[in-house]
Amino acid sequence: MKLNYIVIPLITIIVASMGSEFTEAGMEWYRTLRLPASTPSGAVIGLVWGVIYILTTASALIVWNGTPHDSRFRAIVAIFLVNAFLNAFWSYLFFVQHWLAGSVVEIILLLATVAALVILIWPRSVIAAVLLLPYAGWVAFASWLNIAIWRLNT
Repeated sequence: MKLNYIVIPLITIIVASMGSEFTEAGMEWYRTLRLPASTPSGAVIGLVWGVIYILTTASALIVWNGTPHDSRFRAIVAIFLVNAFLNAFWSYLFFVQHWLAGSVVEIILLLATVAALVILIWPRSVIAAVLLLPYAGWVAFASWLNIAIWRLNT
């Protein structure tokens, strides 16, 4: 078995676990916020993130195993890693630090990394790029929610 079949899902599990821990740490505070009417329930959010993590892991494995390991590949891997960091760090800024303005800036950077991944991966593997489209859509929606929450609570 190739090591990447262990390492890539492990990175996903670590990122998801960190995000979950940060989120749980701030739930009492979160319940005090004014939220837009379109805010999904916690169950929906958890389900969507679970699907996104699976799709992102599949995309990363397709890229790792099915594309040339050249300078573009290295850029894609670097952006995947930055994206993983930003994914967990948003939960820290929002739920632990309660920094609404900072989390808005951060989630826009997160969205930019997802967009960059789709653009860079598309010429190599349309399937791997398409697997990231739900992630891009969800982060775009989450960005809007984050901005709305910031505006409602400042």
